[in-house]
Amino acid sequence: MRRIAVQEGLDRVSDYLAEKGYHVERIGFNAATQVEDKDYDAVILSGMNDNFMGFHDTVTRAPVIIATGMTEEMIYQQLEKRLH
Repeated sequence: MRRIAVQEGLDRVSDYLAEKGYHVERIGFNAATQVEDKDYDAVILSGMNDNFMGFHDTVTRAPVIIATGMTEEMIYQQLEKRLH
């Protein structure tokens, strides 16, 4: 089962991905410190942080998806595309 970190405030995304079979862990707005040294398959951020640029390179090797302007299905499709 794929382990996905989803930033708080994206509850519908968390629920949708859990229904699709992902193991979802909710993380706070200080996402960088919460995913560091953890083995997530992907990270979903709201895009509300002003310091998410460079997040992928400096904190995690997992794909990072910025959810701004995306539906739950679009996020799911991005995950499927990037993880399979």
